[in-house]
Amino acid sequence: MTFRMRAARAADLEPLYEMAKLTGGGFTNLPADRAALGAKLERAEASFADTEDGLKDEQFVLVLENVETGAVRGTCQLFTQVGQQWPFYSYRMTTLTQHSQELDRTVRAEMLALSTDLEGSSEVGGLFLHPNERAGGLGLLLARSRYLFVAMHRKRFADRILAELRGIIDDRGGSPFWDGVAGRFFGMSFQEADYFNAINGNQFIADLMPKHPVYIAMLNDDARSVIGLPHPTGRAAMRMLENEGFAAEGYVDIFDGGPSMTARTDNVKSIAGSVPAKVSGVDLDKGEKVLVATGNLSEFRCSYGARVMLEDGTIALDSQSADNLDVKPGDTVWSVER
Repeated sequence: MTFRMRAARAADLEPLYEMAKLTGGGFTNLPADRAALGAKLERAEASFADTEDGLKDEQFVLVLENVETGAVRGTCQLFTQVGQQWPFYSYRMTTLTQHSQELDRTVRAEMLALSTDLEGSSEVGGLFLHPNERAGGLGLLLARSRYLFVAMHRKRFADRILAELRGIIDDRGGSPFWDGVAGRFFGMSFQEADYFNAINGNQFIADLMPKHPVYIAMLNDDARSVIGLPHPTGRAAMRMLENEGFAAEGYVDIFDGGPSMTARTDNVKSIAGSVPAKVSGVDLDKGEKVLVATGNLSEFRCSYGARVMLEDGTIALDSQSADNLDVKPGDTVWSVER
């Protein structure tokens, strides 16, 4: 396979913009706006250039590149500490239990409470694979490369990590959840609010969103039925997150009601299972299937490969992955079981 993940750069703006136009909306981290995407790439460039370790408010953008053609066919993002520029809002699903002795009846009311509980967490997001490349495990490479990046730069990430999955979007590009909840207060369509959030941030939520809990029983059927559900195209992503150790713990997106999944960073399977080793050879014929990565910050690269861990602690790689990653004997790589 001739694909690899690498750090994004300014020249990737146009392919990112073309992919953003294919998302179908509700994809806040990849807006179809050149200026907003350019700002993301500038911020990522500054993060990649900062060599001082430590937890700060940074953003990293990675892209999936066809090594043979140079074409960019996918992207993903990492945020080291959310909620620093503006509050990071979620709805938290809670239950209020009340009892009447006169009626001898207990009533449990489910509610959505506006919350900033997830503030300060790291986040993996912005994952998009070009529709023409959705085969051969490239989605898995996109998703899991982020965890190798975290493992290789662990001091720059928080102890809790989250992933937001896009919620249900209808055929017209609207959100039943938005229409049933926030849309009633803002006088904006879902598309308008989602685009405004992607470009300007969500401070307007703090300004206008009612602070009192919303009783789920008072929502219409369409809104109730999509709470906590991922978009159909995100079901595979949800399974991958669950396989990594993420769990849905009652937090949902304030715009589309999609699930927010969380994990302890050090417990994420691909982070806990990744190991560094020096390369002793690059001509392996057969070996264990792995993801393998190398390079610090802007030099980060990740690809599929095959490995054999040797008794002396070094690693032997197949020639294809060595070529994809431009590594040679003596270089250090990180790898994890595929």
